[in-house]
Amino acid sequence: MRLHRNLCFATVDGLLLIFNEGMYADKVVQQLLKRDKRWGSRDRGFVAETTYDIVRWKRLYAEIADVKEPFSRDDVWRMFAVWATLRGIKLPDWKYFEGTPLRKIKGRFDELSKVRKIKESIPDWMDELIVSELGEAVWNKEATALNEQADVILRTNTLKTTKEKLQTELFDLDVETESIEGYPDALKLKERSNVFTTNAFQNGWFEVQDASSQLVAEFLEVKPGMKVVDTCAGAGGKTLHMAALMENKGQIIAMDIYENKLKELKRRAKRAGAHNIEFRVIDSTKPIKKLHDKADRVLIDAPCSGLGVLRRNPDAKWKLRPEFIEKIKVTQQEILEQYSRMVKPGGKLVYATCSILPSENENQVKTFLESNKEFTFIKDKKVLSHKSGFDGFYMALLERK
Repeated sequence: MRLHRNLCFATVDGLLLIFNEGMYADKVVQQLLKRDKRWGSRDRGFVAETTYDIVRWKRLYAEIADVKEPFSRDDVWRMFAVWATLRGIKLPDWKYFEGTPLRKIKGRFDELSKVRKIKESIPDWMDELIVSELGEAVWNKEATALNEQADVILRTNTLKTTKEKLQTELFDLDVETESIEGYPDALKLKERSNVFTTNAFQNGWFEVQDASSQLVAEFLEVKPGMKVVDTCAGAGGKTLHMAALMENKGQIIAMDIYENKLKELKRRAKRAGAHNIEFRVIDSTKPIKKLHDKADRVLIDAPCSGLGVLRRNPDAKWKLRPEFIEKIKVTQQEILEQYSRMVKPGGKLVYATCSILPSENENQVKTFLESNKEFTFIKDKKVLSHKSGFDGFYMALLERK
């Protein structure tokens, strides 16, 4: 691979914004990709993937390059040189790479790879917390899996097409996909590709949604004709999946505290042809009280640490703080207490997170059930990346007596 100056400059500029200004990697990458209209898909792919790669391995590369935060521009170039050297990419004779100690980089990598938190590029506190909850053996495997680049998974929108038709349509556009056993509507891209520009996407034939996330709507056992409440709907990947499983029959009430997220869901629902969704902003306790004892099914896709989705959000490793996790656990319990009241007798509730921590998952369900004798535990499912190859997730199904 030959390095191109303008692509490398863009990457370094982006990394400075992410590391020093605290900007989100996905937003920065979106901006960078608009920088030069002449860039082809390979150029844009290089900028996006290299940026994410260096964010993912920030601690390891900084230790090898012997640089400390806040990083100067020269520091980031040194980390870039480490990234390239470890990938066997020949460094051009640019001034930024003068005096790069190639042999020393490889030696330092071998030496530092003996320490898990450096090898897997994880903050000390996070490594300690997850070991205390999952144990050394599981965390060793999970840490490695969470550093792998996430596959692009599509969910077929069965309101508009079938998986076979979608697969054929994409194949005709040179986008090859494969089915995943145990995930009825999922297709995995064999190679990364910008699927958002396809007619199939514009016409609402699919959404991009990780395979683990696709398990949640089915876990809730929704059926056509039911009244279903999605309490933390966000931009609505799971809401749209439920609409498809319900064949547009019945009613889904999509709720969120953020109105802008519901606006995005409204736009997506229109494209998907999902007509059975109502949108309600939770701006007080009123919208919740109005639905007490009314819903056949309630989904609580709770706010969480997001430790199960580090593959796609590697900058979360550096933005998360232990105090945030403690705070979010309190919020999770409050949400469970309040939103569970919408379930009618005989109805069911799913509590889900994209976390791998038992303290955010089964422990929260246990605490809730101890204080709410009206609910009984039916089943739960823990998904770990090193076993599934997909995001870390948790879901528990409860029934109201």
